[in-house]
Amino acid sequence: METPTAAFADRSVLVTGGGSGIGLGIARALLADGAHVTICGRSADRLSTAAEKLTATDVFAAGGSVSTVAADVTDESDVERAVARAVETTGRLDGVVACAGGNETMAPVTQLDTAAWRRTVDLNITGTMLTIKHGARALVAAGGGSIVAISSIAASNTHRWFGAYGVSKSGVDHLVRLAADELGASRVRVNGIRPGLTRTDLVALITDGGPVLDDYMASTPLGRVGEVEDIAGLAKFLLGPESTWITGQVVNVDGGQMLRRGPDFSSMLEQVYGTDGLRGVMPR
Repeated sequence: METPTAAFADRSVLVTGGGSGIGLGIARALLADGAHVTICGRSADRLSTAAEKLTATDVFAAGGSVSTVAADVTDESDVERAVARAVETTGRLDGVVACAGGNETMAPVTQLDTAAWRRTVDLNITGTMLTIKHGARALVAAGGGSIVAISSIAASNTHRWFGAYGVSKSGVDHLVRLAADELGASRVRVNGIRPGLTRTDLVALITDGGPVLDDYMASTPLGRVGEVEDIAGLAKFLLGPESTWITGQVVNVDGGQMLRRGPDFSSMLEQVYGTDGLRGVMPR
């Protein structure tokens, strides 16, 4: 095989949450440009399946590689191990994508499950912090690099009844700016992406159609659902050589929805909590 000439040739990138959805899409885009990508997630089986899917495509034409490491981003020793595994690939780390996240709280604020709130905050904020903490150590040791954290439009626009999700993603946004300010002196850039509604298995209940999707489209100027490639394109740019003077930015990739409002989930949640429940009335 000829020596790769792609933009990410010989570069090593760690992608947390890389076993599916947006994380997997970012991994695929980086591989297509020659990167050596380590995908990280809690499920070894899911990671194995993801790696098989990537191997079955032509993304390795540019000379990259994919490896996997099962790790929970809320466990600091797991994160350290994942970073070390990514460094092993080439002897250094050049980029980090903090994509692992989720939400266990979707309820009126008066009925939020406190334990689920704490788990969501721990996953989204602490997990991102640990990924940046240990990823940045490796990037600094290598002389610099780039970190991209995946946030959400729920951080910039209120999403009623989303509980801890938007709140914790707002925390991710501030963490991006804080880390960018601190790490710039070591030539480490830190930026974030706020995806809007993006077609993945996790949101198929919405993207398959219905009143919630209709409301999303009514509040989205470009009038379509996002694709993982939309997010991956910006992530690759922020990790790559074209963005070396960009840091501390959090960019919405949402079809313009940030110009309007968050979605209306009342058609789904009224069935569970009732009209009064959605406005904070507790059941008797």
